[in-house]
Amino acid sequence: MAGKPVRPVNAIDQTRRMLSLVTYLKERPGARVEDVARAFGITEDELVSDLDVLPMCGTSFRGGDLLDIDTDGERIWWHNPDDVAEPLRLAADEATALLVAARAVSTLPGLRESDRQALLRANAKLEAAAGEAAGASSRLSVTFESEGGVFADVDRAISERRRLWIRYYSPARDELTEREIDPIRLVSVGHTYVEAWCRRSEARRTFRLDRVAEIKILDEPSAPPEIELRDLSEALVQPAAEDPEVVVEVGPGGRWVAEYYPHDSADELADGGLRITLRTPDPASLRRLALRLGRDGRIVSPPELADSARQAAREALEAYDGIEAQDPHTGPAVQDG
Repeated sequence: MAGKPVRPVNAIDQTRRMLSLVTYLKERPGARVEDVARAFGITEDELVSDLDVLPMCGTSFRGGDLLDIDTDGERIWWHNPDDVAEPLRLAADEATALLVAARAVSTLPGLRESDRQALLRANAKLEAAAGEAAGASSRLSVTFESEGGVFADVDRAISERRRLWIRYYSPARDELTEREIDPIRLVSVGHTYVEAWCRRSEARRTFRLDRVAEIKILDEPSAPPEIELRDLSEALVQPAAEDPEVVVEVGPGGRWVAEYYPHDSADELADGGLRITLRTPDPASLRRLALRLGRDGRIVSPPELADSARQAAREALEAYDGIEAQDPHTGPAVQDG
């Protein structure tokens, strides 16, 4: 049922499930949502999330060849199963892109050996079918950024149910911290994140992969408490009603804040700006927002946060003035008496 705590799932398991889901739905037009969710051992919310992704899949990059699947909340309908079931014909550019991507993924550290071998076998079949395009793809390569290795380690830890040790950079505090976390799932909302139970704070936390400076898979088993997974389709940061309230006033140049930060209200001001009321579990993290806004905004309340933001701005200006006062040849300027 919707809202029931579910087991952790990794990206590869989800891909396998969605591939099976396509065959299942093709053979059962108008299948009931609750029946499909029960058959796959997932919640209805997880199933609906999969159904949101499937219409972006198909036999090519052209919109007319994508899966036309929708649901009215009770039943699931697939409108073009016969069209999609036609034999796949890859254009040269599609075959090249697919081959390059497959080779790159097969080199990722932490990939399970069974999955690597399955990928290599599929790649060999694709090369045989692609013909000349396979030769062109062999001259191309992809180098993953550091996030790729972190992703592979997290995915492996989720699959093997093992704890992780990470050194993580927090931009709100401008510091590196060491933590042990029990990973729950990988999510992608603009960037890729791991949702986990943090043993340091004894609470659920979300960590952005490109901010993980170092990662190790530990021998300790991962044992996060049973918690209800949040719906992250709207936004990654979802403040709770008990979180402290912060009021920010922005000018016309700062209206973007209302688009990027979940908020309770955004009232129009006479100068074309906004008075934004929002909630956050860590109000101090908004000092950076105030510094970024500069003349385009200010924190109104709580008063102690507004004072600390002003102090941070003064310290930044003093540091800047100190640099400006230095002569690059003689060092810091010396004022007379």
